[in-house]
Amino acid sequence: MDLQALADSFESMTCIMSVEVFPDGSYGNIRIVAGNKPYVNSIENSNSLCFSDMLDNKFVPNSPYERYIPKDLNFESACYASAVMKKTFHTYIHPERYSFWVDMYMMPIVSDKPNIYYCTYSQELTPETNTKRMSNVDSSVSISVLETCIKLRGTDDFKHTMDDVISDIRKMCGAEVCCIFLTDFNERKYSVLCDSSAPELGLLPVEEYLKSHYSDFFSIVETWKDTIAGSTCLIIQNEKDMEVLHERNPVWCDSMKDSGIKSIVLYPLFYNNETLGYIWAINFDTQNTINIRATLETTSYFVASEIANNQLLEQLETMSTIDMLTDVYNRNAMNKRIDELIKSSTKPKSLSVVFADLNGLKQVNDSGGHVEGDNLLKAAAAIFKDVFSDGEIYRAGGDEFMAIVTDISREELEKRVKKLNDYSDTNGKVSFSLGYCYDDINCDIRKAMSNADKSMYKNKQQFYENHPDRRRQS
Repeated sequence: MDLQALADSFESMTCIMSVEVFPDGSYGNIRIVAGNKPYVNSIENSNSLCFSDMLDNKFVPNSPYERYIPKDLNFESACYASAVMKKTFHTYIHPERYSFWVDMYMMPIVSDKPNIYYCTYSQELTPETNTKRMSNVDSSVSISVLETCIKLRGTDDFKHTMDDVISDIRKMCGAEVCCIFLTDFNERKYSVLCDSSAPELGLLPVEEYLKSHYSDFFSIVETWKDTIAGSTCLIIQNEKDMEVLHERNPVWCDSMKDSGIKSIVLYPLFYNNETLGYIWAINFDTQNTINIRATLETTSYFVASEIANNQLLEQLETMSTIDMLTDVYNRNAMNKRIDELIKSSTKPKSLSVVFADLNGLKQVNDSGGHVEGDNLLKAAAAIFKDVFSDGEIYRAGGDEFMAIVTDISREELEKRVKKLNDYSDTNGKVSFSLGYCYDDINCDIRKAMSNADKSMYKNKQQFYENHPDRRRQS
């Protein structure tokens, strides 16, 4: 068989791949047997899009593919599926190791050797995303992705929808467990956004399992990028793949083996070149790997987009309700909460309102600058959060704080107000003028605030009478 002539018959960038198969069904070397001129130029021509990304820029026929790209289990799986299992394969991907997108096609070729199988590998490279190419997928994949998109865009309950989505992904993968991790590499934190497990297994939720088995699971998460090794994802299907994983990440590999994990799908969720998290499926249906990979390659794109959008909305919500300096609720949130209490038909057993004016802030700003003043405000907020850890704390104005606490006794409120006064007496830096109101009859928030404010004003006047040197100067 003249494989070079076959490669040359293609106009697009094409090479012929060979897969060596052993009697037990496992495979050995995967080689690039021959390549047409456009393919060879993509390796050897310094003006080509992929020249700088190749490991060796001289094409040698019948070389192991690892001569030109790092070992990639996903690429090997695609070659095996096409050459040995006689399946036509297509995908449009952006491996992290490359600066371009790859539109790749593989088709099986009849072999004249008993243990060597062949397929064509054609590719087109694009520097930017081509949405038409991305949407050119199998109909079953399109349906699955479309269903996910409809769920994501047609809801106002993000968490509940993500629970549904991960359940669908688990069923599509035929996996025992599937989850989505969110990651924050700056803070070295991870969280489980959603998870799903086969009901008949009676497994613990993923987060509980990880906390009980790992003292620092994020140290594992940090290794995943290097373990994926520049590919689009990590797919471990069998013991042979596990051996490769063990070479790259022995600690994680051993821990999974100890937990009875035999197969893994790990997909990073990218948005604007940032890793937002990962989709993780374990003990999946390895007979359906091609469809799983094709579906998740597109689904992960939309899932990452929705996660990023939800995180942005949460940040905007935080900015609209949280005082960025002191990390307590701001005046906007306070007004909203007051409206809720006024309109609510359900009254608490008791309503306590505490107003506090931070004494001497202007003097600190004038003498030490606004940085010192900001530090004083943060210290005051920290005291309030300590005393009213079960309440709602607001920065009502420049140097004013308010706490709303429900369902505590008058004695408990007075105990906490005394604790605030004790801070003023012993701290030396933070000093409050305080006013409070306790209402266990009408629980009228407007009246309680008015009484607390009047009480605070009297306390403020007394403070400046006792400390005229700290009186505000206009």
